Amino acid sequence: MLLDETVDVRGLRKPDRHPTIFAAYRSLRIGESLVLVVDHDPQHLREEFEADHADSYAWEYLQRESGEWRIRITKLTSTPLPRLLATTSTGADAPAEGGAVWRLDAHERDLDSAVISMPPNTTVERHAGPDLDVLIHVTAGFGELVTERGRVALAPGDLVWLPRRSQRKFAAGPDGLRYLTVNRRRPDALRVSPVEPR
Repeated sequence: MLLDETVDVRGLRKPDRHPTIFAAYRSLRIGESLVLVVDHDPQHLREEFEADHADSYAWEYLQRESGEWRIRITKLTSTPLPRLLATTSTGADAPAEGGAVWRLDAHERDLDSAVISMPPNTTVERHAGPDLDVLIHVTAGFGELVTERGRVALAPGDLVWLPRRSQRKFAAGPDGLRYLTVNRRRPDALRVSPVEPR
């Protein structure tokens, strides 16, 4: 690609704009730029660049006019940079209803990851896991994992492997339970399948 090639996406359908822009960006060499032409301030696109390429690109507004915005986007590194995403030692306070308090948001990734918080004395009922392996790291609180053949006590620092499709139930103790999950990314969100009682 030539330095400062113009990428005008105003004539494209909205679903095609961001993929076109990121394809053009990926084809740049370090130090090369593209000039993006859009019909509005692309704030959502900038958020995607921050999620996927934080500190590895430059964003410069060249023109800000109604119907024609021009932004120079420069590639500063060959790949996205390694970076600190969160800390599991303190983390955000758990929402009262529990659930995911952090998720890996980068669009171009091979992994899914989240920090799950369970309020005190709650359960995730028995279910069959997804068709992929999941690794769990307990970061706070205590609880237990109930399997088909027994119970596994959970404490901070524990690493737990959940084989694909394995049946499991989680129960948080009186102080709640918080854990980090890591698994291979799949296009659809992880869904749990209920298991019929025997």
